[in-house]
Amino acid sequence: MENNLTDRSFWKSFWESRIGLIFTIKPDYVFGDILAKIIKEKNAKTAIELGGFPGYYAIYLKKYQQMETTLLDYFIHEGLVKQLLEKNGLDESDIKIIEADLFNYTPVEQYDMVLSFGLIEHFSDTKSIIKTHLSFLKPGGTLFITLPNFTGVNGWVQRKFDRENYDKHYIESMNPPLLADYCRALGLKNVEAYYHGGFSIWLENKAHQSALTKGFVKGLWFAGKVISKVIRVESKLLSPYIVVKAESPL
Repeated sequence: MENNLTDRSFWKSFWESRIGLIFTIKPDYVFGDILAKIIKEKNAKTAIELGGFPGYYAIYLKKYQQMETTLLDYFIHEGLVKQLLEKNGLDESDIKIIEADLFNYTPVEQYDMVLSFGLIEHFSDTKSIIKTHLSFLKPGGTLFITLPNFTGVNGWVQRKFDRENYDKHYIESMNPPLLADYCRALGLKNVEAYYHGGFSIWLENKAHQSALTKGFVKGLWFAGKVISKVIRVESKLLSPYIVVKAESPL
């Protein structure tokens, strides 16, 4: 896809440079409460996580919701996936893995839930990348997309201290009303798009930052957490994520 802001070499380097990838996924993993509610309401049994290497949510849904899950990504490091599965008491037979280019792959089955976390913002044609999700979605199924919110304080931190990572994101996609409009234009129903989460900030390149920068970001994080505990507001300025939920018509 020509509007892709990243390529396979970027993701290979990105994942191989990360530390702390292998951990035990807890029952209260982020977005888990929302997912559990959808699964209960829709009696969902199958799910695919698009662009989700190393498969945190595919593993989470298998481990805690006993769903049949599939992971599809352009880059799969089998060793890391195996380590993550083992850390969470699962083995390689517990989730299906597809290494493929999302834009050149023809689904062989459809799913009750189609999920992506931090995928769509890496493409400049937001409507088109959302559309690619739909070929995997059963009639009546649920589309669940999340992306970071870099239009508030967290975005300022990214832009100031990790411009390279910031530039890999299409900031214009981080617009809940626009995302909702795209979903409706694609024929989806019961569409919701909103800012999610109390205050949080992060840096992907934290290990390479100076002690001064680390101290400043930590102080800002702490101050924001204090404020958000007193005044819990999910907003463009403070929330770290955007959530999109929608349903395919029957």
